[in-house]
Amino acid sequence: MSLNEEIVIAGFGGQGVLSMGQTLAYAAMLDGKEVSWMPSYGPEMRGGTANCNVIVSDERISSPIVSTFDTAIVLNQPSLEKFETAVKPGGLLLYEASTIVNKPTREDIDVVEIGAAKEAQKLEKKQVANMVMLGAYLCKKPIVNVGLVMDALRKALPERHHKLLPINEQALERGKALANGGG
Repeated sequence: MSLNEEIVIAGFGGQGVLSMGQTLAYAAMLDGKEVSWMPSYGPEMRGGTANCNVIVSDERISSPIVSTFDTAIVLNQPSLEKFETAVKPGGLLLYEASTIVNKPTREDIDVVEIGAAKEAQKLEKKQVANMVMLGAYLCKKPIVNVGLVMDALRKALPERHHKLLPINEQALERGKALANGGG
């Protein structure tokens, strides 16, 4: 069966939404997959919403525009309200535990709560919450392996930030463990 995974990643600006999508797309590209990454910003500047659509496929991608998704990764309440209904039946909804007050209600999708912010705090680097979420996603849907994500980060991050690679790898592994039911 060929791969065609359509993902929306959404949250507030500054939560690493766009970089999470870029990293995933880059890792899939390194794996020889066809990819599309399309960012979208809300009308507000600081603290506004940001989201990106990522498509990873074995086949050529005819259009980067999609309105329903196999997976939604949401990092705040407005994004949950906007994208919960856009997940295809049988799809996956991952959400950040600390930012969602009104929990998802759909029963025809796989809903997974991840304490990414709390986990990033334990790692003493709040900026890696997005990598915790990405690790959780890759546990549920292993469309690329974590090694390729690390290769993508190594290539994308400027040399001066390579000291952050180990903490990003730890965050990915913690996300996988959380999605697997490990605390």
